[in-house]
Amino acid sequence: MVRPFHAWRLGAALLALAALVIVAVPAATAVEGGKVPEAFLEHLSQSVSANYWARHPAEAPTRFAQLSGSQKQPPARNVNSCTSNANKDVFNCDIFGLPQNEESVGVCASNDNFVLEGTNDYRGLIDPEGNFTGWEWSTDGGHSVRNEGLLPPVTLTKIASPHQVPSGGDPVDFIPAGCDSVYAASLAYDPNDPFGQPNGLGIYKSTPEILSTCQPFTDLGFTNPACWPVRSAVAQTEASDFIDKPWMFVGGGYVWATYSDFVNDSNAPLGYSSVSIKAVRCTLDLQTCTEPIQISTVDQDVQFSDVTVGADGRAYITWARIDGELNPGQFPQGQVFTIKVRVETAPGSASFGPEHVVQVVSNPLPFGGLLHANDFRIATVPKSDVVMVDGHPRIFVVYDECRVRLLGSICEDPQIKLTYSDDDGATWSPPIVQSNGGDNYFPSISADRSNTTNNIAETWFTNSYDLGFSNQEDVVATSVNPLTGQPRGLKRLTSSSNET
Repeated sequence: MVRPFHAWRLGAALLALAALVIVAVPAATAVEGGKVPEAFLEHLSQSVSANYWARHPAEAPTRFAQLSGSQKQPPARNVNSCTSNANKDVFNCDIFGLPQNEESVGVCASNDNFVLEGTNDYRGLIDPEGNFTGWEWSTDGGHSVRNEGLLPPVTLTKIASPHQVPSGGDPVDFIPAGCDSVYAASLAYDPNDPFGQPNGLGIYKSTPEILSTCQPFTDLGFTNPACWPVRSAVAQTEASDFIDKPWMFVGGGYVWATYSDFVNDSNAPLGYSSVSIKAVRCTLDLQTCTEPIQISTVDQDVQFSDVTVGADGRAYITWARIDGELNPGQFPQGQVFTIKVRVETAPGSASFGPEHVVQVVSNPLPFGGLLHANDFRIATVPKSDVVMVDGHPRIFVVYDECRVRLLGSICEDPQIKLTYSDDDGATWSPPIVQSNGGDNYFPSISADRSNTTNNIAETWFTNSYDLGFSNQEDVVATSVNPLTGQPRGLKRLTSSSNET
């Protein structure tokens, strides 16, 4: 999934490695000598790009060639770096100065002391097994890290030659109602050959007690699988496809996961010929899962699936169709995103109703595009949630859109917009602007997970406080009136603006 690129701690000795997370990938227009096109890598989680470049330095940008010399060693931790007094500015225990990014956070709705975060953890480049998905566990509301480690490998069982593959980043974390269990999701692939070997989507289950007390690494320095005793590769594919951009929700008695399935094609200009959105539904113990459910229908290029389970027990899935990427000649003004939705027909049925259009976004933050004052990788990623209003489910979708887009790719003053539907996605309200000037991007939305109210909260990144340069970042939040979709005032969550 595409998320903001933040390196929390940068060690001087590994500064070149840290640069990997903040340099944009230039677009490629053709396959060169069988190489994976840079434009394909630009679509995928940064963990995939980092692993690929580290193992194929000849194909990496020049500054990353030295990554090929990375030496495998146990990813030791420093307990002192995890204490409350020592850990005021970071939420990790890394002692190497390696970055973490593409963060996902799950919080217990009834006890917000429990916080689980997942990251692309660049210790994966030196981990003996190549595990790239980090987890951080807090029991004091995120003020300090109680325990942390890397997600262990999962076993691909539905392929011609079953074998284990390490966790590969692009994390999703979730703490369901009751908070007696926790879940994490991660890509799973061979870091030495991501696109030439089978791969999958791993889901993991643990408990607060286990995460609070387990030893995250064995005496030999390997990831301790006992921290995540239940794990399963819930979606698997041979090397013909690549699974990316997962999302996960636990509710209604099931674990739901969605993802993008890329059909690899070395002869295609972008390295893939099509993408589809698929879903799997698993029992809470992860022992029984459906076969992949086709969610997107006829569209050739789709991305950014999001799944939620409403208070009515049904699953709701949104995603975006991308026009102008595989077919740029038909869209000379730049890419257009069309947000879509499908709704489960009955709770637990795993059967979905028709595909509906949520919104045509004429000026999205495109693949390969940039904010006008920043150069990190970015794209419009719609997110959705559901609350009950007047006895029926109301679907909310939030997204970002450029006010002006120069040359089809340079985004100026993107706004956060919200729309909602009361009829399972058949019709939608006019978009309602949530932000208030400046550059606003990467929105997120959440209903009250306790299901005791119909409150809706939104957060997003903004550069609006940097009046001179529109470069430094802050995070803001707002509560949304579920009856009108109007924001109830912005709250700045960061005490000072951050360099990007």
